[in-house]
Amino acid sequence: MSNDGNESNISHVNEFALHQPFIDNVVKGDWDLAKEYLSRNPEAIRERGSISGVTALHIAVALGHLDMAKALVELMTEEDLEIQDANGLTAMVYVVTRGITQLAKCITEKNKKLLSLPCPPDNTIPLLRAYSLSYWELARYLYSVTPLEALLQDNGRGGAEIVSESFWAKNFDIALDLVRRCPNLALAKNYYGFTPLQMCASMRSGFLSGMHLKFRQQWIYDCLHVRPGSSVYDTRINVENIEDDPISKRGLIGRSGIARTCSILRGLVPNPRNLFGINHIYKMKWTHERISEILRSMCEAIKGKSGKQLQGSVVQAAIFEAIKQGHVEFVHEIFRSNPAVGGLLTSENGKTMLQFAIECRQEKAYLFFYKFTGIAPNLLVRIDQFSNTLLHAAAGLSPIEQLNRIQGAALQMQRELQWFKEIEKIVPPKILEVVNVTDGMTARDLFTKNHKELAKEGERSMKETATSCTVVGALIITIMFTAAFTVPGGNNGNTGMPMFLEKKLFKVFIVSDALSLFASTTSVMTFLGVLTSRYAEADFLESLPKKMIIGLFTLFFSIATMMIAFVSTLCIMLGEKSWIVIPITLLSSAPIVSFAWMQFPLLVEIFISTYGAGIFSQKGKVVEVSEPFLA
Repeated sequence: MSNDGNESNISHVNEFALHQPFIDNVVKGDWDLAKEYLSRNPEAIRERGSISGVTALHIAVALGHLDMAKALVELMTEEDLEIQDANGLTAMVYVVTRGITQLAKCITEKNKKLLSLPCPPDNTIPLLRAYSLSYWELARYLYSVTPLEALLQDNGRGGAEIVSESFWAKNFDIALDLVRRCPNLALAKNYYGFTPLQMCASMRSGFLSGMHLKFRQQWIYDCLHVRPGSSVYDTRINVENIEDDPISKRGLIGRSGIARTCSILRGLVPNPRNLFGINHIYKMKWTHERISEILRSMCEAIKGKSGKQLQGSVVQAAIFEAIKQGHVEFVHEIFRSNPAVGGLLTSENGKTMLQFAIECRQEKAYLFFYKFTGIAPNLLVRIDQFSNTLLHAAAGLSPIEQLNRIQGAALQMQRELQWFKEIEKIVPPKILEVVNVTDGMTARDLFTKNHKELAKEGERSMKETATSCTVVGALIITIMFTAAFTVPGGNNGNTGMPMFLEKKLFKVFIVSDALSLFASTTSVMTFLGVLTSRYAEADFLESLPKKMIIGLFTLFFSIATMMIAFVSTLCIMLGEKSWIVIPITLLSSAPIVSFAWMQFPLLVEIFISTYGAGIFSQKGKVVEVSEPFLA
């Protein structure tokens, strides 16, 4: 119940016909007069409003008169503290709703039954209410005094809610202790019908494998060290003062390089660790470590269970949710705890975990399962109830969140083809001709059908890029061709040769002009090749990206050499007047920088996607799995 709801009850202060003066003093916060009235009329302390049902204690808590509320608690009996208002709320609920830890201690020391008393409207105990409102100090106190049985009643619904809520709140100390004491809570349903195991699997940022860190972020993540068993308060560590903090001496930073670098930068930047995102990455890694600890404890609940017991259970739902999110650590921990999981679990429509990983385009999950697809080849020929094979799963369109990670429709189409070709390599040849029930198509036909619009969008985007770059390249050709015959300083009237032929800068001008002309011509011809391509599916895999790489690189090179030619001409013409040459030279770098800033990342992404190691390069370095699991 909100504070507004509590305070709305106070409007009924005229309901106390017998002891109205006492209530008036409570509302005013005048404890001396209220105490004097109680000395004459001790029964007034348990008097309830005729409509709202509140007592003096309810009113004092709602109005924030904490000293008065503590004094009232001292004078009340256990039964008085259990008095409820018209909505069924005790004063303890008012206290929890406002997050008043000290007052909660006073009440629970006098009446511990209130800790297990469900409160309307959701019938949760005080601990759950404090947890849901993020009153962590109060929640830790209530957890220390609440009987474990109160969290295990109603099939463990309350305990499951605590653990589930911890994943969203990223506050794990209570949840970790609770799961260690009662691992079976991992399989209990919370108030929304989900289990903690499912909630853990669905956390998008709960595991490293579900994150998409850049190289710099990954390097920082690997360098940072989170101390085992560190408390929740470590998330509030300010790594800015790490060299002076005794915690740093116990190993917060795994490699001293980061600490030394940040120490050097401290004089230049107010908080270098915030600037480079080290604080954020440390908290991220801390979260991953704590979730992994909770997961290991929860997995105790599935040890010894047979595959038939797990089939159709919440464990199955959690595994498939983890595959959907790409959480390899979650799947590996489940399999490590119970190797029987690997051989029997399929989804409701007969999809294997490997097939689902391909369908969700989770390469890390696919690589995890790759090891035992070779050892258990029957998985490669399995089909679901609609006769869909592994190749049919690769023929579907990627989930939108996976496509959005890739820049441009052309590269998205390339990634889809890479997936299809990868699965085509591992399945037996007979799978290529299997026709599914839903569409009546082979995997190849289904791929063409599902990617028809994406291929059109890729064609449109590549043609637009090629057209724009062709115009720029043609302009550079015109400028550089003209510049070659209008040399700086003119020609010698007797010999017809350029006046500055012997100068080194003139040679720089001629070479850079020629290079720019040749590069821009190559760029234009390459982009014309892009414009006139047939745009078949296979072209998106290597042919079109290769042309885009050549075109963009030569265009960038032609712009750079054009600027060199321009600067060398200025130096020849202006000679010693460097005060003019230097600023113009700096300005001439602006086109190069702007092009690199806007187009070079695209060039790099195309190159890595086409000629890089690829997302399937780690087949031989997948997560190690125990031999029983592979059996």
